[in-house]
Amino acid sequence: MISIELTVALITFYFVMFVTPGPNNIMLTTSGIKYGFKKTIPHILGIPLGHFFQIFLVSLGLGTLFQTYPPIQQILKIIGCLYLFFLAYKMFGSLNIKKNRKEAGRPLKFYEASLFQILNPKAWVVAITAVSIFFPKDENFVIGIFYLASIAPIVCLPSISIWALFGSGIRTFVSNSRVKQIIEIVMAFLLLATGVMILI
Repeated sequence: MISIELTVALITFYFVMFVTPGPNNIMLTTSGIKYGFKKTIPHILGIPLGHFFQIFLVSLGLGTLFQTYPPIQQILKIIGCLYLFFLAYKMFGSLNIKKNRKEAGRPLKFYEASLFQILNPKAWVVAITAVSIFFPKDENFVIGIFYLASIAPIVCLPSISIWALFGSGIRTFVSNSRVKQIIEIVMAFLLLATGVMILI
């Protein structure tokens, strides 16, 4: 049954999971630095949609599938980590400051940010934990699914936007290309560290 107490607990859980550092927030901060907040908006909007469908699918039984066949989740985790390594590599490769060239690359598109959640290990942890702990008992199954899946993007959007705004704010003060390069290297290393910790 859906109650105020359950809803408050679910919102708190989502907020903590979405606002804390992870692949999405590192990428948003980097995008804010490189391209500014406005150009990062499609990336920001794509993440909550990806979470919605992910939680929806886990509620339908994907979580049970992972429990029955753990190798499937392990394979997704490895693919996700490899993608994080690839993003870190691309981040290193984009740090060309010769002749004051325009920023290489582009921000993630809406659909790319949504699809990335399939490869995002932290997103799977959020989805599986939410369904396992917060699915309303004695509630209509369909209502329960939409309850869990619908609250996620509402909490996610402002939580992750903070990181893009932070990156955009840094961009304003980082006029020196060398300082900007150092910040982007730190972000790339954070992505690498995230991938390594997930694998371990």
